[in-house]
Amino acid sequence: MSDAAKPTLRERKFARTRLALAAAVTRHLESAPLDNLSVKALCDQVQISEATFFNYFPRKDDLVAYLDKLWSLELNWYGGQAAQQQHGLAVIEALFRYTAIQIQKKPGLMAEIIAYEARDREHAPRPEITLAERVMAFPDLEGIDASEQDSLETLFKAALQQAMKRGELPENTLMPAAMVGLVSIF
Repeated sequence: MSDAAKPTLRERKFARTRLALAAAVTRHLESAPLDNLSVKALCDQVQISEATFFNYFPRKDDLVAYLDKLWSLELNWYGGQAAQQQHGLAVIEALFRYTAIQIQKKPGLMAEIIAYEARDREHAPRPEITLAERVMAFPDLEGIDASEQDSLETLFKAALQQAMKRGELPENTLMPAAMVGLVSIF
């Protein structure tokens, strides 16, 4: 990353606070649901005021949307890495395997994300993940700063198309039906 692209001090402080809030919520979710956590208790853990919290997240649920976006970014990075080494159905298998590992590591967080997704019928916009947040949240993921934030559907569609070209799936596979099936299972 060039010096011109490096996050400013203000951007790093913003990222540090949002990531601290995300980490505190993630720890809480390992023993109790989000509904059992008050904004005041969360702010006490992170040592910020409640007013400051609401500068970062308009609602407590927005923290789950943020965690979902972080997870999606990481999943997309991982999917991109898998697609560089594998093709077709192997990429889809890698995404499922990676997600299974994440669910085992953080079952409370993943359950809360799934519940949030189920409730979010209007597909509310997720908070943007800044460059500073990307670099600070995932210091070991080379290239995460330039990683696309494609949707899971984009990864699945590309892998399904490759699978059809490689003969892993019949050429007459109905892409919309395959996509609905994959996303539903996922």
